[in-house]
Amino acid sequence: MNFIFSNHALEQIQRRGLNKEKIEEILYSPDQVIEMEGQKIFQSIVPFIPDGNYLVRVFVNTEKEPNLIITVYKTSKISKYYEGKI
Repeated sequence: MNFIFSNHALEQIQRRGLNKEKIEEILYSPDQVIEMEGQKIFQSIVPFIPDGNYLVRVFVNTEKEPNLIITVYKTSKISKYYEGKI
């Protein structure tokens, strides 16, 4: 699967202290993929030292070719968004 980053996604990566390499890791080896109409959310739990674990969520428009990364964010509310056992 091929991906391209939207300008918004690149801005959010920088703003939230993430990096493209980590986002690409999540895209190619996610803990979970949640499917919604026209998009997928790739997500993984990632340790951020010294802050602890965060859930990094990558929203992808799968109707575009190549797939368009719409936005990216991290949240400490892992149990709110993570499906199944943590």
